[in-house]
Amino acid sequence: MVEPANKRASYEDVLNAPDHMIAQVIDGELVLLPRPAILHALAASALSEELGPPFKRGRGGPGGWLLLYEPEIHLADDILVPDLGGWRRERMPEAPDAPFLTLSPDWVCEVLSPSTAGVDRVRKARIFARERVQHVWLVDPAEKLLEVWRLDGSGYRVALTAASDEKVRAEPFEAIELDLAVLWAR
Repeated sequence: MVEPANKRASYEDVLNAPDHMIAQVIDGELVLLPRPAILHALAASALSEELGPPFKRGRGGPGGWLLLYEPEIHLADDILVPDLGGWRRERMPEAPDAPFLTLSPDWVCEVLSPSTAGVDRVRKARIFARERVQHVWLVDPAEKLLEVWRLDGSGYRVALTAASDEKVRAEPFEAIELDLAVLWAR
């Protein structure tokens, strides 16, 4: 007897996922991850608050970006939900009135937790590289670390690592100084 082939996950699977989970389709597999814990949410919110005024609104910075919290992005057969995503306005002048995006971002940020770190660092990073996402930030609130990755050929190389209360200028947002202590503040 022949075993049936595994069914590839679909958008319908994402829509039918439990509300308390973040549903993604990665390499044809439905991946369910828990909603962020408080330290995770604090770091993502703080980063959004720091980047929004200068880059999204142009207050104290150059503007020119659309920044979104947990955007659903459909890239080929993959459906990803990074913690934060950013598109340069020259590539996406206006956000579409749609349930999800199909244009790859220019920048993503993943806030790591024990349940998401492997998926974020490996599986999602491969897809972001395939789709030519220029920068990936990995924020680890437990370790108080920031890693900035820059696309280099078909993969990423580390452009910056910083920790604790360092102040950094991190690409592609080097127009402002980012105080990392703000990300870990409780």
